Amino acid sequence: MSVLAPRPLRVIVVCNRKGGAGKTTTSVNMAAELAAVGWRVLLLDLDSQGHCAVGLGVKVPHGGVCLHSLFTNPQARLLDAVRDTGVDNLALAPADQLFEHGTGLRDELRLAQALTDPEIAERFDLVIVDTPPSLDLLLLNALSAAHWVLVPFVPHPLSFEGVRQLMRVLFKVMSNQNPALKLLGFLPTMAAENIRQHKATTGDVARQFGALRVLPAIRNDIKLAEAFAMGKPVRSYAASSRGAQDFAELATCLTQLLTK
Repeated sequence: MSVLAPRPLRVIVVCNRKGGAGKTTTSVNMAAELAAVGWRVLLLDLDSQGHCAVGLGVKVPHGGVCLHSLFTNPQARLLDAVRDTGVDNLALAPADQLFEHGTGLRDELRLAQALTDPEIAERFDLVIVDTPPSLDLLLLNALSAAHWVLVPFVPHPLSFEGVRQLMRVLFKVMSNQNPALKLLGFLPTMAAENIRQHKATTGDVARQFGALRVLPAIRNDIKLAEAFAMGKPVRSYAASSRGAQDFAELATCLTQLLTK
């Protein structure tokens, strides 16, 4: 495992308003791969389905402090929600599965303020935020706190339309709440090179938003689903699988982008 020199805390939001785009699979495995190359990673699960904990095999006790406590308790601290995952360099602030979207504190900067805690910057180099598919206060909190946005998408015409709708939201946030927010890239997920439609849709994204913004694809691989069911990142479950290889390549690419 390589060790990176200390660097300022960076925040990546993984988002797509369309469900089924692979946000959580991306968040969990990207976090694990970046942790493996030396980043000290904190994964935040803003989606009340709570699947990041499932994918990492983390048991969340009923009534315990979770990430969503930030939005129900003005005195809550982010560090109180942080749990060990058993993966070196990777911690998780899990979701509250009982949290109702649309409720809680009406503050778009709540997460950004929580991340200013100096202990967060002391313990972590990188924060990855898994977001709900809906356009609500939680997504706006994530985008307002972030430095970078990564957009996973299934190469399908409906997904392309979803990406275009999301970009309109991002441009609005970049113009108002968070001018420092940047696009890290578009990530094709569940991709199959032999499917003409997948090639065509990825090409459409490249033409509209720039080929350099399209990241190396994550190919369709049953091992990703199996790993999730076992509560492990795919690198721990099936290190030689296509999914593990693709996420390792993604981590290499992201490290280059984040350290420029």
